[in-house]
Amino acid sequence: MSTLTQKRGIGATIWDYLTTVDHKKIAILYLIAGGFFFILGGIEALFIRIQLAIPENNFVAMGTYNEILTMHGTTMIFLAAMPLLFALMNAVVPLQIGARDVAFPFLNALGFWLFAFGGLFLNLSWFIGGGAPDAGWTSYASLSLASPTHGIDFYALGLQISGAGTLIAGINFLVTIINMRAPGMTYMRMPLFTWTTFVASALILFAFPALTVGLFLMIFDRLFGGNFFDPTMGGNTIIWEHLFWIFGHPEVYILILPAFGVFSEILPTFARKRLFGYSSMVFATVLIGFLGFMVWAHHMFTTGLGPIANAIFAVATMAIAVPTGIKIFNWLFTLWGGSIEFTSPMLYSVAFIPSFVIGGVTGVMLAAAPADYQFHDTYFVVAHFHYVIVGGVVYALFAGVTFWWPKMFGRMLNETLSKITFWLFFIGFHLTFFIQHFLGLMGMPRRVATFLPGQGLDLGNAISSAGAIFMALATIVLIINVIKTSINGPKAEGDAWGEGRTLEWAISSPPPEYNFKQTPLVRGLDTFWLEKRAGNKEGITPAEPLGDIHMPNSSIIPFIISLGLFVSAFGFLFRNDHGWGDLVGIIGLVITFISMFFRSWIDDHGYHIHKEDLLDEEAK
Repeated sequence: MSTLTQKRGIGATIWDYLTTVDHKKIAILYLIAGGFFFILGGIEALFIRIQLAIPENNFVAMGTYNEILTMHGTTMIFLAAMPLLFALMNAVVPLQIGARDVAFPFLNALGFWLFAFGGLFLNLSWFIGGGAPDAGWTSYASLSLASPTHGIDFYALGLQISGAGTLIAGINFLVTIINMRAPGMTYMRMPLFTWTTFVASALILFAFPALTVGLFLMIFDRLFGGNFFDPTMGGNTIIWEHLFWIFGHPEVYILILPAFGVFSEILPTFARKRLFGYSSMVFATVLIGFLGFMVWAHHMFTTGLGPIANAIFAVATMAIAVPTGIKIFNWLFTLWGGSIEFTSPMLYSVAFIPSFVIGGVTGVMLAAAPADYQFHDTYFVVAHFHYVIVGGVVYALFAGVTFWWPKMFGRMLNETLSKITFWLFFIGFHLTFFIQHFLGLMGMPRRVATFLPGQGLDLGNAISSAGAIFMALATIVLIINVIKTSINGPKAEGDAWGEGRTLEWAISSPPPEYNFKQTPLVRGLDTFWLEKRAGNKEGITPAEPLGDIHMPNSSIIPFIISLGLFVSAFGFLFRNDHGWGDLVGIIGLVITFISMFFRSWIDDHGYHIHKEDLLDEEAK
């Protein structure tokens, strides 16, 4: 971005990013927005750990603590982990399959702006409406219906807008991977990151509608006098739990499967070996996606579903450990006998394996319904969840961003600073969360704002809070690294790490706007590695002669569609407080629908990059 700013000026660069439909620039937008929310969620986590560092602390008020706790979980899952994974997907997947763009560039931009406006709307609850959401990130209906402020309304409307963007993005990646693969790129030649993106996108397609329905019902209950979840009026609060977890458990796999894909790219690269058991990895990925929809009620063992339902979901939950175990052993066998180079992405990948195994083993413990009655709503569950999400997803995000940073920006991150980030984060993560298993077994409940002295919880909480400071320091070092290398970092080659195996490393860093001058011919799995082994200096065998390249035009319409929904949400949120609420809500919807009409009406054929321009560029 810095080079763009120098060439064009800040105003032109901002306009370029507001209107872009280029998947590589949208990846940068997702990275910036997701990074901002990651820092915000991290600050909220620090507030939680400061509050719990000593017994009977009053660092924040009890009500404020509930808001911080709710917003930490909501921000990290919906507004940090998801968009940062979408950043990697946008940057890498079209390049890995030899495509010039995603299937629907306009929808790709719309998906981002819906997410961004939804996240902004949710976080404005800190400043207006009487307070942020305070019913936990799961927002169980029994708590959320009783919440007196507008916080839950911000939650329901903000996540509805943001979730629509995620659903659009998932559909886009599904169509892209099915339809846009280069000649020779069969399904069983696709890189593992593309495979995991494919399965995660399918999960988005089937899981997010359940959340959409649940949020609609909550909006009707809160703002329009519906009674879907109010038991005093014939409703049922447990229905919210079912709808939320039918979405919520596949959501864990929507996050962790692309993380598995990241590690499946990095481990072979720096072990200088082919990924062990490729076919079984693909099968395990698909099986995890399938089983992910059959386990949601293990979050509800204590709600009284009965022994038969509990037994069925317990068995299904234990079964999902089998394909995950297959993956773990395949990664270990990939490392076995390899010529391993411990770069910073490789450090995250190796550290991930034992960290995630701990999260998986505690997950199997929680799968046993009788044991879950004891573990449920204690810090044992908090420890398990963070070992899966931080030890899996966040490690993958740090590894993936470091690994593909030179491909996205054309500059290498400082390796020494990257390794300092790793060690600080690795130590801080285990300090923070390992001890929480034992705090939970000693009976410390989740979601409590304080605890009494003399219960044996003091030392564990103090250690846990100290670990959070290490993770904060790691993030600060990463930010320094990004700023420093953006200004004067070393320029990256096309094959930035020198060991690239897949197609994204066969073109320049950063890639040209059209990705590939000529569509590549894929000759096998790890096609770039095969071409290098065959002595092909170009790195790609073209599947077509050089010709004109068709490109889509930029458009401001995705931004305006999303802005209309943002305005509309404000109107409906305040409909019971102000007479103008409904009017503003309708005006926002009108903005959105007029924008959609213009999109349908305008005949936009894009433009062409001519063959002569490509030859001139090559000559230069």
